[in-house]
Amino acid sequence: MTIRNAVSRIEELWPESISTKMAIRKQHGTNETYFPEILPDAVVFAKNTKEVSEILKICHEEECPIVAWGTGTSLEGNALAERGGISLDMMNMNKVLSINPEDMDAIVQPGVTREQLNHELKASGLFFPVDPGANASLGGMAATRASGTTAVRYGTMRENVIGLEIVMANGKIIRTGGRSRKSAAGYDLTKLIVGSEGTLAIMTELTLKLQGRPEAIAAAICAFPTVNQAVETVIQTIQMAIPIARMELVDTETIQACNEYFQETMPKAPHLFLEFHGSESSVMEQSGIVSEIANSFSGSDFKWSSKAEERNKLWKARHHAFYAVKAKYAGYKAIATDACVPISKLATLIDKTAKDISQSGIPGPIWGHVGDGNFHATLLVRENNEEDQNIAKGIIHRMCERCLELEGTITGEHGIGMGKLRYMQDEHGYGWEIMSQIKRTLDPNYILNPGKVIKSN
Repeated sequence: MTIRNAVSRIEELWPESISTKMAIRKQHGTNETYFPEILPDAVVFAKNTKEVSEILKICHEEECPIVAWGTGTSLEGNALAERGGISLDMMNMNKVLSINPEDMDAIVQPGVTREQLNHELKASGLFFPVDPGANASLGGMAATRASGTTAVRYGTMRENVIGLEIVMANGKIIRTGGRSRKSAAGYDLTKLIVGSEGTLAIMTELTLKLQGRPEAIAAAICAFPTVNQAVETVIQTIQMAIPIARMELVDTETIQACNEYFQETMPKAPHLFLEFHGSESSVMEQSGIVSEIANSFSGSDFKWSSKAEERNKLWKARHHAFYAVKAKYAGYKAIATDACVPISKLATLIDKTAKDISQSGIPGPIWGHVGDGNFHATLLVRENNEEDQNIAKGIIHRMCERCLELEGTITGEHGIGMGKLRYMQDEHGYGWEIMSQIKRTLDPNYILNPGKVIKSN
């Protein structure tokens, strides 16, 4: 029983679907973080659920590792074939199977991207709200329990996936959940699979909750003297139960990069980027209240608009902050990490992390989805510079320790992958052993994305 046997058997059955070419393997061996290139032995392009089932049966029998692959935008090495084997590319399974406007749901294949789905939903007056920034595949978003800028109002993938079709490690096909909005029938297998990073099963269909397009959308930005004052504005807004749709923090370093990149003149200070959804009157009311809150924390230069073109201009810096920072630090590699704590502890965490970065000697702009206690530090390291990488790893380590001290989590949305594995024991204690027991039950041969989320076999 070997990887070679599995590759040979798959090649014999689906010669047109498998590739061992170096260029294709390299495409599926790269990542967006500091991990070295890790190539799979072969890449298989899945076409349908039955084929996925047969491939998994072969991998199960041959004890061959298999890792599902979407758009490849994960940030913790989540989809790297750490132990070789098969990279199962799901992007050809990219059909929107049904849209049900009356029930406000859609059924899609895992290779459908969020932008593709929202394009197809335009005529229905509905939209899918989860927005992690990148045009990621919905299968990958569910696998990592992604969220993003709108989670403060609409929730994460965990709340927006209501049913799945999955293929188990032994090739069996099952359905979890369904199209009903609630169920009390047994264990919630849907929620177990969402966020499992492909370690328990491979998703071949997703049933997603949709939202009605709001009557009105308004956007605003506001500058603050300090990050703490911006975060205090966030905390008070959330505590007052204002149903804000997006609430994003961008620090001074990022604003400076955006000014250079877009030739803008935004004040060189931390900013909040805000978005309000609702009726014409409600978005005006919400923005007015938040403006008053911001003013009480010395917020200034508050700009607001409900016109689409002006909204897009206001949000341009936040949407393209990563590219602005990359342009400023050409020749550097960006290592993005995230953290999430209770909203009342957010100011403390950001303040300590910012001080740690400023003393480290490497750049580390901070921005994030502060409305739900989640933020990102983007650490810039010189290419192939081991000292910079070690400094960045140290910052991430201390950031994770602070999160746990503040009753938070080591990752709010990027997932565990290979990057955060060492902290799982600290966060979950014996619960991590329970996760390992579930893994052993559902995947006894440890073929599904081994080396991720749980202890190695």
